[in-house]
Amino acid sequence: MIYAENKKATFNYEVLEKYEGGLSLLGLEVKAVKSKKANLEGSYIVVRGGEVFLVNATIQPYQMNNTPKEYDPVRVRKILITKKELKELVGADNKNGLTLIPISLYNKGNKIKLEFALARGKKKTDKRETIKARESKREIERTLKNQR
Repeated sequence: MIYAENKKATFNYEVLEKYEGGLSLLGLEVKAVKSKKANLEGSYIVVRGGEVFLVNATIQPYQMNNTPKEYDPVRVRKILITKKELKELVGADNKNGLTLIPISLYNKGNKIKLEFALARGKKKTDKRETIKARESKREIERTLKNQR
């Protein structure tokens, strides 16, 4: 089940390679994510000191009255990945024009996983081409539906 998606990720970025990692969360954050109170828009991923972190992702408290006063909904969260993937990301993150973006937050078994990607930012012309392709696909589907 998908709990949160970054819908603008595929529109603003060209996805080169996808990865999957666990997310280090507090108990109250797990409940909040499962009740779909997470938001990935505007968030990004940083590789620092041999570790990978999710920055600027918002997870609203599950119950406002029972939330500790020091809880920060936009805190930095650690992403758990293998050493092999970490080595790939350290080298790729230093290349020009590449960035790490979160795509979706979902469960796998009883674990909450984050799908993220190594991506390159699209230019304005590329975005226009994406919009044209989407509109032409819709138009074709409409005409086929009307012919039946």
